[in-house]
Amino acid sequence: MAEITPFRIAISDAAIDDLKVRLEGARWPQPITEDWSHGQPVAFIRELADYWRQHFDWRKVEADLNRLPQFLTAIDGQTIHFVHIRSGASNAIPLLLVHGWPSSFAEFTDLVPLLTGGTDGQAFDLVIPSIPGYGFSTPLSGPGWDSTRIAGAFDALMRELGYSRYGAHGGDAGALIVRELGILHPDGLIGVHLQHIFAFPSGAPGEMEQLTPFEREGFANLESFQRYSGYQAIQQKRPGTLAYGLVDSPVGLLAWNSELFVGFEGQGARFLDRDRYLTHVALSWFTGSAGSAANHYFEDAQTGAGYREVMNPTPTGVAVFPWDYRSVRVFAARANAIVHWTEMPRGGHFAAVDAPDLLAADLRNFFAGIN
Repeated sequence: MAEITPFRIAISDAAIDDLKVRLEGARWPQPITEDWSHGQPVAFIRELADYWRQHFDWRKVEADLNRLPQFLTAIDGQTIHFVHIRSGASNAIPLLLVHGWPSSFAEFTDLVPLLTGGTDGQAFDLVIPSIPGYGFSTPLSGPGWDSTRIAGAFDALMRELGYSRYGAHGGDAGALIVRELGILHPDGLIGVHLQHIFAFPSGAPGEMEQLTPFEREGFANLESFQRYSGYQAIQQKRPGTLAYGLVDSPVGLLAWNSELFVGFEGQGARFLDRDRYLTHVALSWFTGSAGSAANHYFEDAQTGAGYREVMNPTPTGVAVFPWDYRSVRVFAARANAIVHWTEMPRGGHFAAVDAPDLLAADLRNFFAGIN
């Protein structure tokens, strides 16, 4: 058994002062347009950078995060940071929650009281790791950390914590990892709950006729993603070159990460919780982990992990949110043992942030049904 040690976040005053100096002295591109057609608008990123420098209170965020019981361990030569919260409820199911990109373990803070309480249906013990290469799960020990290897490491983490039976949930990159965990199908994994299954038309006769109106409307979201998702292509191909800008310029990091978090056309800008978003950005900045986080995309591109149409035999639930890539059940069913499917009335790509009540209820319903 690997050693598990308690951990507290403690960013130095010097690191905070250095960030403020860099933000104040940032060099800005000359705007080509004032809209979102060429990328994140200069005026919008300037406003976020000013807020980060003048109003964002890292020490408050740090204190809030340190109220969560955090730990470090080493698995397969890799440092793994994680939060571990025991519910205390007699019927609690251990649940692994895996965040996405460009997010962090802090994505799930609103879910914690909703899932651990035990007063409204199924309760959970929560294990919330930082993906290898992200945040405090750094430095990355070397190449090869694709979604399959990460899934195996997270299964080992659950075993280290004494759980012989558990479930898992993930969104964005976390959905890729958790689906790979389902494919691995280790003993004791009772079910996986996903926000996305990236499955597409096969060309089989009649398959498009089986789509619901909700699923058909979702093709507009897919078209937008395919048109604008330059970040994905670059991180799949040259994350090492990109890393220089992301770890040296807080404004560069701020703009790059907002591509997915805010939306390619600014659709999430007016709803953005600046403090929540900047929490993720600051964790990436202070740990210098933006380059190694991007490497996850490169590794999956080499192996096909996360996207491969290999059978996932683990009981699978899917929660599809409208302001997001909308998975299609008939496509997903080709290679997943789907037993639960929900089309949500609201919520987006980071549903743990903008629709935690709906996500928590769906998790309770799914795991109560297969427990």
